[in-house]
Amino acid sequence: MYNGRTCSMRIPSTTHPEVADILAELRALGSEENRAGMARYGIKVVNAFGVSVYQLRKVAKRLGTNHPLALTLWATGNHEARLLACFVDDPALVGDQQLEAWARNFDSWDICDQATTSLFDLTKHAWGKARKWSGRDQEWVKRAGFALMAGLAVHDKSAGNRAFAKLLPLIQRGAFDERNFVKKAVNWALRNIGKRNRALNAAAIACAERIRTAANQRAGGERGGDPAARSARWVATDALRELASAKVQARIKD
Repeated sequence: MYNGRTCSMRIPSTTHPEVADILAELRALGSEENRAGMARYGIKVVNAFGVSVYQLRKVAKRLGTNHPLALTLWATGNHEARLLACFVDDPALVGDQQLEAWARNFDSWDICDQATTSLFDLTKHAWGKARKWSGRDQEWVKRAGFALMAGLAVHDKSAGNRAFAKLLPLIQRGAFDERNFVKKAVNWALRNIGKRNRALNAAAIACAERIRTAANQRAGGERGGDPAARSARWVATDALRELASAKVQARIKD
């Protein structure tokens, strides 16, 4: 929880000079106002300077793609440095061990989401990790699995409908996870898949209806129930509201 104190993280003396300079720049770009705002949105700010993603992307554009730099930035443990690492890393050089190590380090929804939808979903391991992580118990790793699905639905232009349809049973299972950060990612994945094209829209709507039916059966009615049933009902109802809307129906392609 944010306590109004300025971030006191020290720049490691052993850090490569380029990273030390970048951290100093990030510190200068940060503000207590931004840190307080981040905390209000549930972002951990103990090791954060309070720099906006917009500013970080400008820094990343200047730095360019640099895999070794990304690894060193991530190793600092600083919140903004880790976000920046996601923006400058080379997805072609990101291996399985790095994906697993970074996923274990997730401690905030924004780092999880930026890593999965700005970097991980562009790697050759993305589909395998999406399926595997969606079945993990750790909260942030499980969220990462569904966030990866959401990212793939937007960024993988070559994947066919069948590949995404195979994710729907995983989404149906994940909808019953009562943890807020997990269920929101499950919902995100379902909605993104359903907005990809008309066939997947129909498949996603059918999935949402199955989730809602299962939740109501578990609860013994259309209201209440245990936390898992309420979570699944919310995932389904929220997804159906968007996927069946006139706006989405008019926008999706055949």
